[in-house]
Amino acid sequence: MFRTDNYTGPRESQQKAVLTQLRSLINDEPSNVANLANASALLNFYLQDINWVGFYLFDGHELVLGPFQGLPACIRIPLGRGVCGTSAQRRKTLRIEDVHSFPGHIACDAASNSEIVIPMIKEDALLGVLDIDSPLKGRFDEEDQRFLEQFVDILTQQLTV
Repeated sequence: MFRTDNYTGPRESQQKAVLTQLRSLINDEPSNVANLANASALLNFYLQDINWVGFYLFDGHELVLGPFQGLPACIRIPLGRGVCGTSAQRRKTLRIEDVHSFPGHIACDAASNSEIVIPMIKEDALLGVLDIDSPLKGRFDEEDQRFLEQFVDILTQQLTV
């Protein structure tokens, strides 16, 4: 089961440990909700300087709030609106250094200053997005993006369409 290891050592080693923990947490679990809940809890525990981490799930029309860690959030986001809706529509990771300069940004938490959103796609179907906010401007870098895209790839393999 999950151990609250103290993540030490090089960043790459820490990220490998988190990916190993993710695989263990979701292995053979058929529930999307359980897997997404554990995934958001794992990232919330591991990532520093964040104030919200969670999932918005695509219902065929719009993104709907799923499992998350943080303050209460916006419940529905149309495709193409805000960082999450734009990432989902483009099916592309968006790493935003200053959310206040992003046209149409949806401010669910006034403390958020930067954001990264990774689309979850399986068998060419959009399942939703992983959304992470930080109170720090420029919090997310290319290494974070690579790690989080790997995280989403592993998670998405376990999710049912």
